Amino acid sequence: MATQPSRDTSVDGHPPIQGAILTRLFPLWALLVGLIGFIAPETLSDWRAAVMPLLGVVMFGMGATLHPADFLAIARRPALIGLGLCLQFGLMPLIGWSLAQALALSPELLVGMVLVGAAPGGTASNVICYLARGDVALSISLTAASTLLAVVLTPWLTWVYADAWVTVPVGEMLKSIALVVLLPVIAGVVINRFVGHWLGRVRSWMPSVSVLAILVIIAIVVALNAGRLATVGLGLVVAVMLHNGLGLTLGYWGARAFGQDAVRARTLAIEVGMQNSGLAAALALKSFPVAAALPGALFSVWHNLSGAMLAAWWSRRAPTNVQSPARP
Repeated sequence: MATQPSRDTSVDGHPPIQGAILTRLFPLWALLVGLIGFIAPETLSDWRAAVMPLLGVVMFGMGATLHPADFLAIARRPALIGLGLCLQFGLMPLIGWSLAQALALSPELLVGMVLVGAAPGGTASNVICYLARGDVALSISLTAASTLLAVVLTPWLTWVYADAWVTVPVGEMLKSIALVVLLPVIAGVVINRFVGHWLGRVRSWMPSVSVLAILVIIAIVVALNAGRLATVGLGLVVAVMLHNGLGLTLGYWGARAFGQDAVRARTLAIEVGMQNSGLAAALALKSFPVAAALPGALFSVWHNLSGAMLAAWWSRRAPTNVQSPARP
């Protein structure tokens, strides 16, 4: 569902992007900052506390491009939310388990792969969706819904596929989604609703601000996981890349198979393929041997890099045949 265009938006409903070199070369910058994080983890690890505020700032900026009607249109189509949740929780744990079996990974790594698949959507997916010209309101709604359902589904799916049980930190997850996603987005929507006409060309710089924020986050995530990444084997690297790639691909074509247009298919692809792998790694460290956290740590790095590449590709290609928001 495309946002309502204003005077300073492009023909496809997205703000004209300033800082084009920054956004178009997003994958290159992502690789460079990832390398910096890997070779200088001691310095960047100290920035861990900046991750959540950075995401909050970006979510506020995205909220400032949205209108209440965007979310009302989503609420009138609960089947769309249901489709996204079914694709995410139906595909990702199964893919993780299947890859671990096919590549003969150890039992600890199998648990880690399943945990990544059973995790809710990651907050970074909202940023990538914004840059990829997806449906930001739908992305935010899916992240919130999957986070709430993960309280029950993450431990249950881990038990089903890996015959292991985890305890999900319910209060911490709900607090995080409220502070980092819901409140900043609501504040941005309110600002846009009442003083949006004063924002003017500020909107055109929001994609560049989002890129800078996610680049800093990538560097910090790599730095925090540098020690674990040094012990990762080739089999796990292949498994994680395939897990993410299959999630993105099947999420997109699964949405198309159910009649969704390119904008919503992009959104569901990103929501399905980009997981809250940081949560998966934390749960693994808490409940299983250290090796079980490796898939989540590697996924945290890789899905940001693959998301950057996908966002750069889609940001240069305006979706066609977009459905009307009023379509049931």
